[in-house]
Amino acid sequence: SDSAARQRLPRYNGAMTSNDATGAAGGRVHEDVRVARPAEGVLLLTIDRPAVRNALRTRTLAEIAAELAAAEDDPGTRAVVITGGAEHFAAGADVREMSALGAIDVLTHERARHWRAIGAFPKPLIAAVCGVALGGGCELALACDLVVAGTNAQFGQPEVNLGMIPGAGGASRLVRTCGKALAMQMVLTGRPIDARTALAAGIAVEVDEPESALARAIELAAVIASKPPVAVRLAKEAVRRALEVPLTDAIEADRQAFALLAASDDRREGIAAFLEKRPPVFTGR
Repeated sequence: SDSAARQRLPRYNGAMTSNDATGAAGGRVHEDVRVARPAEGVLLLTIDRPAVRNALRTRTLAEIAAELAAAEDDPGTRAVVITGGAEHFAAGADVREMSALGAIDVLTHERARHWRAIGAFPKPLIAAVCGVALGGGCELALACDLVVAGTNAQFGQPEVNLGMIPGAGGASRLVRTCGKALAMQMVLTGRPIDARTALAAGIAVEVDEPESALARAIELAAVIASKPPVAVRLAKEAVRRALEVPLTDAIEADRQAFALLAASDDRREGIAAFLEKRPPVFTGR
């Protein structure tokens, strides 16, 4: 069970192996994002721009996208956690940077490529959100598969206050996550919601104290990382696909993925371990 798996996994206590100097996949030096390995199979990305409440400038998005690209190709990375620390997740886009862009600049800017890469990441992506997650920060949280919120978290799309709308999927993801009514309220008024409202609306999966939200997100990531990687990847695809295609198409795709997994070593190992009443050893094959 998940409970048993959690007991076997080391709890996150704030200590981590950092790859800040070279980047998690070797060679990349980051200015805005710190990289760590807090648990087996788990990559932790921490946005580190406290002076501007972790505003997401283009460099920040590029560094996140680069780490996710490396994580996709790394069999040792089975889940990723994104956080901004205990005080701020991300206060939105870097407004000074965005104000210098005209219409054509916005249309062709590399930010769109980085956002697409984040949204298309095929492995589990978990956000640990404390403090503000506004504008692009809220969109980054919504692009993740699970959100663990601190009690101090605020989620909002305040772009309307600046004569804009969410530009990285905020409106579309909100309506699919929490429904039309709350999505309309958030997008049209620009007012944020608190962590408990986000939990009730399905934006967050859990709410914890700010000092423990990151640890809980890493714990969840470690549980997922202990599962068979191919099955996890196809399961994520199935859930996301169900939001985008007709039900009959989604069910047929699920059947095909279910059949494909019948050929995997991990499926045979999972069944054998269950029958032999022992912990499974998954290899990702």
